[in-house]
Amino acid sequence: MPHSDDLLWGAVGDISRFAALLTMAELNVADHLAHGPLNTADLAERCGAHAPSLRRVLRELAGMGVVTAAGPDAYDLTEKGTALRSDVPDSVRSSIRMLGEESFWYAMGMLPATVREGSSAFIKRYGLIYDHLAGHPDVSRMFDDYMTARAIPFTEGLAKRYTFPATATMVDVAGGKGHILATVLHANPQMRGVLFDLEYVTGHARQTLAAEGLADRVRVVSGDMFAEVPAGGDVYLLASVLHNWDDDDAVRVLRNVREAMNHDGRVLILEVVLPDSEEPHLGKDIDMRMLAIFNGGTERSREEYAAVLDHAGLVISDVVELGAGANLIEARRR
Repeated sequence: MPHSDDLLWGAVGDISRFAALLTMAELNVADHLAHGPLNTADLAERCGAHAPSLRRVLRELAGMGVVTAAGPDAYDLTEKGTALRSDVPDSVRSSIRMLGEESFWYAMGMLPATVREGSSAFIKRYGLIYDHLAGHPDVSRMFDDYMTARAIPFTEGLAKRYTFPATATMVDVAGGKGHILATVLHANPQMRGVLFDLEYVTGHARQTLAAEGLADRVRVVSGDMFAEVPAGGDVYLLASVLHNWDDDDAVRVLRNVREAMNHDGRVLILEVVLPDSEEPHLGKDIDMRMLAIFNGGTERSREEYAAVLDHAGLVISDVVELGAGANLIEARRR
């Protein structure tokens, strides 16, 4: 068992290690090392970086095992570091860039002020996140890529571990670029889909779904889920949606879904569900981001989801473990 001081100092060191990874991601270091080692001067020239400064970051990255020394003042990419290339499946580059983006970095650094005042310092400076993203297309694209990368392990679990009605229409509420919907439709060739999200998002979704060869099986609809959602679906998916909102807003969305879905329809909530134990958990890490970025956004336990669903006239009918700390909560009308 590590000494408590080791745990605390390890957390202190994490910010330096993340900053080094962020530098690696922003400067495309992994892409430049993809075809073999380079000396620091050549790598700095390709990255558009200051060589002495880059050398110090590479030293930190070598200690983390994402690059390795390959001769005097030269470095090569390791197998672990390959995950930071932009052109590999399951790349984490976009995720690192998103979490290090100026406004998100500010949000986490200002968490003490958020906790002290009980309202998000991020919102005070940047406004609501979705308004901020709508006004900054580059950040919005980065956020979409981050959400897609984050959803990959959950999506694979959803397609493999949940049995969908063979000919159902699934409405993906706040479905982003449509990665999850595309995965489900590929796995269930007789299903059809509706991708529903804000107008500034749906253009990207149309491109993604067309590239997936699904344009003839998916209808893309723009709108506000707090006003209404598309009617007539058999399955309504809310993937990483409800944790952005407090209980009252979550109930509003769920009531709209309940009103819109077919009589025997079902609601699928894909979220990281908090455990009752005090052990470390991915959901607790994400909850700090929810606290920092949203007023009222929160991760929930199974019991807390059951209470929110009950207020919306729904009841949990099944819970499916998806792996990577995520659960799929299936709910139906009471």
